[in-house]
Order: sequence, then C-alpha cells, then structure tokens
Amino acid sequence: MKKTFVNCFLLAALLTGGINAIARGTDSLRVAATVKPDANNAGLTLPQGFGALVVAENLNEPRHIAVTKQGDVYVKLASLQGGKGILWLHDANGDGKADEQKGFGGFKGTGMYVKDGYLYASSDEEVFRYKLDAGDKVINGNAPEKIVTGLLSRHEHEAKAITLDNSGNIYVNIGAYSNACQVKDRTKGSPGMKPCPILDSAGGIWQFKANQPNQTYGTGVRYATGLRNVVGINWNSDANSLFVMQHGRDQLHDLFPTMFDAKQSAELPAECMFQVQKGTNCGWPYVYYDQLQHKKILAPEFGGDGKKTAGEDAVDPVVAFPGHLAPNGLLFYTGSQFPEKYKNGAFIAFHGSWNRAPEPQKGFFVAFVPFKNGKPSGDWEIFADGFAGGTNLSSPGDAKHRPCGLAQGPDGSLYVSDDQGGTIFRIVYGK
Repeated sequence: MKKTFVNCFLLAALLTGGINAIARGTDSLRVAATVKPDANNAGLTLPQGFGALVVAENLNEPRHIAVTKQGDVYVKLASLQGGKGILWLHDANGDGKADEQKGFGGFKGTGMYVKDGYLYASSDEEVFRYKLDAGDKVINGNAPEKIVTGLLSRHEHEAKAITLDNSGNIYVNIGAYSNACQVKDRTKGSPGMKPCPILDSAGGIWQFKANQPNQTYGTGVRYATGLRNVVGINWNSDANSLFVMQHGRDQLHDLFPTMFDAKQSAELPAECMFQVQKGTNCGWPYVYYDQLQHKKILAPEFGGDGKKTAGEDAVDPVVAFPGHLAPNGLLFYTGSQFPEKYKNGAFIAFHGSWNRAPEPQKGFFVAFVPFKNGKPSGDWEIFADGFAGGTNLSSPGDAKHRPCGLAQGPDGSLYVSDDQGGTIFRIVYGK
C-alpha cells in the first residue's frame, strides 16, 4: 500500500512537470502555427531557434511601443503622421503583419505604456492617458486626460520616457538640458557648475500618481537624481523596483584634449543600468562610471583627471556597457515563449552612437542581461543584431534601422521599434 502510494505520488509529479513543460511551450507552439518569420528574418541576426518578421514599416519615427492583450500595437511617433502622433496597428488575419492602422493624438513624443485599462502617452512636456474599452481599444482618441503638465523641455534630452509600477505610480524621465553642467555647455575647458542648478528640475526621474489629473512639479516627487538622460526605463516586478538606462556624457577628448585621447573619448564613459529607489543619486554631472577601471571617476569639469575617484554618495551601476551606444529601450521579459534563460531578464534596445569618431560607430542592436531574483546573474550579450545593415559606420545616418522601443506581446513575442527606418519588428521563438 505504501509503495503504491509513493508510485502514484511520483507519477503525479511527473505528469505535473510534463503539463507545466507543455504549458511553457504553448506560446511557442501557438506562434509557430500562425506566425512565420520573414524569409531573411527581417535582415536580423538572432540566436539559434529565433526568427523575426516586419510588422509594419514606413512609419514616422516610431519611438516607444506597447502591445495589448489582444496583440494590437500602440506606437508613439516622434514626428506626426497625417497630423497624428499615436498609431494603433491591428493584425486582422493572424499572420503577424499589421493590416489595419489608425492614428490619433495630435502631439509627438516618446513615451507609451498600457496599464490597468489605460493607454499612457507623453509629449516632451506632458503626460496623457486614454481610457480603453474591454478590447483595449481607445474609447475617445480626441479627449485624453492630462495627467502631468509643465515639464521642462529645452530641446536637449527632451524625451519623456515613462513607466508604471504596480501601486498606481507613473515615473517620468526629465533629461538634463546639458552634457556635463558646464558654465558654457559643450565648450572646451568650461568649468562645471556646483551645485548644478539643472538638478532642481531635470536630470532625474520624477514620480507622479497615475490617476491624478494636471499634476506639476509641485505635486510630483523627485524620485531619483543625478541622471543625465534616461530613455530606457522599466519597472521590475520581480525586484519590485525601478530600473533605468542612462545615456553617459559626451566629448571627453573634445572638451579636455590634454586629459583624454580620441579612443578614450570613444569608449568612455559607460552606458549604465541603475536600480533606483526613492532618493537614489546616480552621480551626474559630478562623476561618471569608467567600465574599464570599474570605478566612479570625478568629471574633468569638477577637477578630475580621468583617474581621481569620487561619488561616495552615488550608487554604482548594476551593469556597465561600453560608451555611447545610446540605450533607448528597456524591457524585463516575463513571457514563456522564449527559453528559460530569458525569463525575467532584461532586453535593452541600443539606438547607436553618434560621437565615437574616429572609431567606427557602434550599437544598433538589442542586448540581453540575465537576471535572477531581481538582480543581474551573468554577462550581457548581443541578442539581436543587423539592424544597421552594415558595419564600420561613420555616421548614425548610415544605419538602415536604429532600435528604440521594446514591448512584449501576449504570446511572449518581443517587439522592437526603429525610429530611423520607421519599422516595427517582431521576434519569435520556436520555428
């Protein structure tokens, strides 16, 4: 009797494991049955077992994107298309390609997010939300609710990237209108201003309520500071924490040629992933992170020489990438279509550099960082490449595509927007 019980228990466990394994593979099987990658994987280079297709193309600078439970794609445009700044894309026949397209929202911008029955979208000065119906379609595209207004935009690092947590808060990047808070911005030898006045209203992440109209600086909270510019931003539910990707400062050699040579200026400083809490200081403009020395270095505008360390009150990055790759999208993958190694890991869309000359420009790819228990658990790797359409680029304008936004589909697919070629890509697994 005891032996029979044990055998039954083991059989039940095996069956449960098999069912769970089948469930994990359901998304992949569903995709394989309905969506086929393009013959050339949309020109992308991907790991074994992955494929890619073009969902839509010829869009006007698509920035961040959001995918609904029904598989529809909302796209925020940096340039108006037919007078509209948001596109709704629908795949009517299930082949993965967008057959229907509608526009609304007469403002351009970057931020796009779907959460709890609303579509959130940002311009360079404001954040709006649109009520969705049961099918996640916008009910009235002509009447958004204004959530945040009066944000600073001085035509440098003006993109207002957004994300939401699970407690009713929305987080907004307000980029610094400066490279390194010099008295004369981007001027050779000009000293830095200390304290940096920019940090009062920019150079950080602000927290607002997701459901409260007409909030301003006065009603928001400066959640994190010392961030030159953040375009990739996402809430990590596994860590219950906000993560951001900072664009590092430019022109070390141009501004301080006696301290830095051209190659150092191309490689430094790191593009950094930070985990931030309320009150976190990430160090800009006083320090930058040198990924070669693995140290926070005092900026030359404030008395540094490329070797002096500083920033004891600033956090270290959780991941440091090579300089000037321009991380514009961040997504924590929670789907089950991709293999287990990708579960809860971070995908980063690198827009590509502009200021690595005379070195070749780099970036223009989607990277992956494995995570475990809300923390990086291994080295980063290039996941999707080939967007640029070539190598040894002398200018970002030479790139065919530049990755910008990331979104996860209901089947676990990964969507990537490209604001250079105007394309939306979809990456699937299990072909």
